Amino acid sequence: MTSPQRRGFGDLLNSLFRRSHQDSADTTHLSESPNMAAEVEPAQAGTHASSAPDKTPRHHTDTAGFAVIDFETTGLSANTHDRIVEVAVVHVDRHGTVTGAWETLVNPGRDVGATHIHGITAAAILDAPTFEQIAPRLVELLSGRVIVAHNASFDTRFLLAELSRLQYAPTGDLPSLCTMKLAKEFLPGSRRRLSDCCAAFDIEIDGAHRASADALATAKLLGAYMQMNGDTEYWNGLVDGAAEVGWPPIAVVEADWVAREVATAEQPTFLERIATRMPDHSGPDAHREYLSLLDNALLDRRISVHERNALVELASELGIGRDKAAELHGTYFDDVVNIAWEDGVLTQEELADIILVGGLLGIPADTITAATAKRAPAPRTASAVSDRLTLEPGDRLVLTGEMSRGREEWYAELVSRGFEPWPAVTKKVKLVVAADPDSLSGKARKARDYGIPIVDEAGLQRILAESAVSVPE
Repeated sequence: MTSPQRRGFGDLLNSLFRRSHQDSADTTHLSESPNMAAEVEPAQAGTHASSAPDKTPRHHTDTAGFAVIDFETTGLSANTHDRIVEVAVVHVDRHGTVTGAWETLVNPGRDVGATHIHGITAAAILDAPTFEQIAPRLVELLSGRVIVAHNASFDTRFLLAELSRLQYAPTGDLPSLCTMKLAKEFLPGSRRRLSDCCAAFDIEIDGAHRASADALATAKLLGAYMQMNGDTEYWNGLVDGAAEVGWPPIAVVEADWVAREVATAEQPTFLERIATRMPDHSGPDAHREYLSLLDNALLDRRISVHERNALVELASELGIGRDKAAELHGTYFDDVVNIAWEDGVLTQEELADIILVGGLLGIPADTITAATAKRAPAPRTASAVSDRLTLEPGDRLVLTGEMSRGREEWYAELVSRGFEPWPAVTKKVKLVVAADPDSLSGKARKARDYGIPIVDEAGLQRILAESAVSVPE
């Protein structure tokens, strides 16, 4: 027989589950749209997880239990413009044991938001599946399980918002538990952050603000809670209630899930991707076109994934083989070196620039070292790049993404230098500045369509320093 003390503790948990469950129900209501799939039905009476546990013995299969979720997102507004950029699911059985884990990056079709928080770059999600592509597997992983998260209202709100965009919703109230709310009962007096709750049980979080790390830590936290309150009848009642919620399969073509390690693994350089066996059919005009694109790519002294792909594609179109591309890279590198040594003095900034550009272009280390050796000043020779980008008073610049420096502050400086900050990307815009040059924001995509260079903040600062433009007196 369950002791009075245990029954009282179970009532407290039941109350917390009711509140967490109600959060999910409210979210379902907010995310519903007139176009929602016809098969979605209202919640069934008696399936609410706060009902008294069914005492009927049930066969407990391996498919039942808890699904701990964690999402990294572009922002905080699930029902407007923010999207999920990383998903992790960890299965926990009725006894609190972790039985499986899954994770993937998600291409949100827009900029990735605060990279400085979640660590996900635009480059990392370029080849990641969309939410629509991962939804079939995700629904399968959640089906028949109690959904658990630390701050469950946040994660379930994003889950239901993403599903509603696919005209999909589970049939019934979403059964969920919030380990953050449970901390009030299990860890009275403790702070409610995941790291604080885990520290109370010596649970390590290997990589905070990564979905898989946070989900696994939350799963272990749930297991610790279950050990503290060994009322298996209560926990089984929650799981059995979750089995009543329907998760219809989604008939969508799936894509492989892509974990961060796969997306961020070192890739071949763009020079290595240029064909080696193809005969070189290029001429001087093709060389100048390739060097011009290379120069635009190096404006911010980084080569984004989009820029690497564009260089490989252009080399193929122009008939430039790898050997010729390497030769053109050497020509460009020589330009950089000659400009740096023009006054006979190599500053620390110029030295760093030579090393950086040499590395980006795949220049041999001994060639880079030789380029930094002291030499006599020499007159500037004609650059291999004939149409290098320069900014002039009145040029329009567009900014996009969450930058480290405030947008208004940037606008003020651009105006003071004679430039015109512009709200939209048109063919008359000279330069687009993005928090991440691989951004999938609408402005960045339009800039690529128009062939407008995209640089990051450091690139803009470099260009402004070289342009030295100010308002005429």
